[in-house]
Amino acid sequence: MIEQQELIKNIVEGLQERKGHDITIVDLSDNEFATTSAFVICSGTSKMQVDAIADSVRDYVREHGGVKPFNYDGYDNSEWIVIDYGTVYVHVFEQSQRERYNLEELWSDCKITKIEDIY
Repeated sequence: MIEQQELIKNIVEGLQERKGHDITIVDLSDNEFATTSAFVICSGTSKMQVDAIADSVRDYVREHGGVKPFNYDGYDNSEWIVIDYGTVYVHVFEQSQRERYNLEELWSDCKITKIEDIY
């Protein structure tokens, strides 16, 4: 089984491969009400890019970590795609939806790490 930090590293690299931006990691491990240990959140500039970013994460994590998601949802409208890796949920948002739901504010009592855009 892949370690959580390695999983998060692979997720971030998969996001970056399709130019996912404003990547944020929310550490939920100390929150007794969270259903997972971490969120990795990013934004895309269009529905097409949101699809491509989510596909990139699923492919990258499978190729580099040998892990398939338990489930994923949101491809119907591609405004917010969630990929469930059990201990980590990946949220790929179209920018307007990310601002609307503002998960970082919702979980602001947790440790939040921002990843610098690489392009």
